[in-house]
Amino acid sequence: MREKIIIGLLREGKTPEDNRVAFTPRQCRMILQRYPQLNIIVQPSPIRCFSDEEYLEEGIPLSEDLDRCDVLMGIKEVPPQLLIPHKTYFMFSHTKKMQPYNQELIRTLVRNHNTLIDYECLTHEDGQRLLGFGFFAGVVGAHNGLRAYGSKTGLFHLEAVHQSRDFNALTDTYFGMKLPPVKIVITGSGRVTAGILEVMGLLGIKDIPPEEFLITEYAYPVYTQLKAGQLYLRKKDKIYNREDFHRNPADYECKFLPFITAADILMNGIYWDRQMARLFSWNDLQNPHFRIKVIADISNDIHGSVPCNLGDSTIADPVYGIDKQRRTKTAPYLPDTLDMMCVGNLPNELPRDASKYFGEQLGKFVLEHILTLDHAAPGSILERATILKKGTLCPAYHYLQDYVRETPPSSD
Repeated sequence: MREKIIIGLLREGKTPEDNRVAFTPRQCRMILQRYPQLNIIVQPSPIRCFSDEEYLEEGIPLSEDLDRCDVLMGIKEVPPQLLIPHKTYFMFSHTKKMQPYNQELIRTLVRNHNTLIDYECLTHEDGQRLLGFGFFAGVVGAHNGLRAYGSKTGLFHLEAVHQSRDFNALTDTYFGMKLPPVKIVITGSGRVTAGILEVMGLLGIKDIPPEEFLITEYAYPVYTQLKAGQLYLRKKDKIYNREDFHRNPADYECKFLPFITAADILMNGIYWDRQMARLFSWNDLQNPHFRIKVIADISNDIHGSVPCNLGDSTIADPVYGIDKQRRTKTAPYLPDTLDMMCVGNLPNELPRDASKYFGEQLGKFVLEHILTLDHAAPGSILERATILKKGTLCPAYHYLQDYVRETPPSSD
């Protein structure tokens, strides 16, 4: 165990800009009180949701130079040119699925002999994720999906989430809000879906069983929720087994198709893996009874569970249209388009709330393990989440070898 471990809170460098942070100023002060073995330095930032002055008021020093830090904590991917060699990084690296847009990031981490611990890979022993921004992604995604539907139909208007200072202020905007009859189908059962359901409750949207949702029209807004066991059945015997599904997702077929003719809005919060069946196909968009007008793809996998996700939109411009015939992006809110909300950093619209929640989970489950960072026990929380150790892939992530290799293997 080191005498002192210095944690550096990074200024976010990815475009579009992100203003969340791993620990709030008050959380930093509490960490130092509880863990005398730790020091914290904050890299100054003009865009962070908590100002430099707020950190200074809590006695947390600022420094542009983080070279003396042992551990560097950001939120989004660190631009490769900003990486400091031989440091341990915590971030959402978006590399575990071999995302092509982050291949240079992980290759640079290897060249720099960095250790990479990915927040997404921090799990309980049963595989459940320890932390994330999913709840606030669900809140913002649900709001944005409804906002897009209101803009498309002209039936109602919602302000953008980022115009509210925090979650409490957002809920105030719902006071007296009466939505028209609209049918919403929600997929998933995790943190993202919990956030979606929070908005459904705040707006008084009624929960309907899936079987009834498919055959009934209503004079008020309704939603139905489809969990994995209702969406996916094993092909050979038409049953769902959670453990088997996660081990062998290709053995399961998706049962979402009837809902394309029954719902006005799809709010997609389900985890997707490339071996899993998609919710529907491009050809299904040609069905004359395809009813869905807006998809809030909160899980946001490009060409993933929603095949017409053609890439990220932005907080400033959150919705794009889909030309169903040409399978290309177009302007939103046109009569014949399917409108897509695919913002990749949704929690950044409620950054203070999201950062506070994230820091609480990080402090509860992870912080004590940083004290033994150099000697993480086999199978421990940090060991399971370490993709690279000093530039070398850890055993659980050897499947990334071709992804991190600088030169393609010879065909000889």
